[in-house]
Amino acid sequence: MPFGGVREDVRMARQKDPAARSGAEVFLAYSGLHAVWGYRIAHRLWMWHWYLPARIYSQLVRSLTGVEIHPGATIGRRLFIDHGMGVVIGETAVVGDDVVLYHGVTLGGTSSVRERRHPTIGDRVTIGAGASVLGPVTIAHDSIVGANAVVVTDAPPNSVLTGIPARVRSRIAAPVDETFTDPAIYI
Repeated sequence: MPFGGVREDVRMARQKDPAARSGAEVFLAYSGLHAVWGYRIAHRLWMWHWYLPARIYSQLVRSLTGVEIHPGATIGRRLFIDHGMGVVIGETAVVGDDVVLYHGVTLGGTSSVRERRHPTIGDRVTIGAGASVLGPVTIAHDSIVGANAVVVTDAPPNSVLTGIPARVRSRIAAPVDETFTDPAIYI
């Protein structure tokens, strides 16, 4: 893991977490970052086809951080897991750059067949506490998944997903209809 990547991760945590007081605090005490750094080592082992050592190492990281990231998952740069306890990222999940996950997030599968069975998360996506994104769905860039939402369908860019099952809405405000200008209708 290049040292520059560690600096990027620490900077991202400081940017996204208003409680972060210093780079040293983030580096030493943020279990979500420790889980990501552990994943990067396990993923390298996985890519070398050292599957058992990768899985054993990932389980050790899980026991220390409370975050389970399968070493076969594909994770981009600057993933920030805030209050990471209970986060699960499955084997075929793909996570883009600058993603924020809160505690209890599951990027899980819905099939036991050896195929793509976990979600793809685009760049700059935020997934709220307790949310589950299940199956081979795609959450496109710049979207927000609300806390405790259960996402089972694809979402286009700039979406907001809330509810069980999650409903998809646009983050971009709809244009105001200026045709009703009579102030009497508001009385």
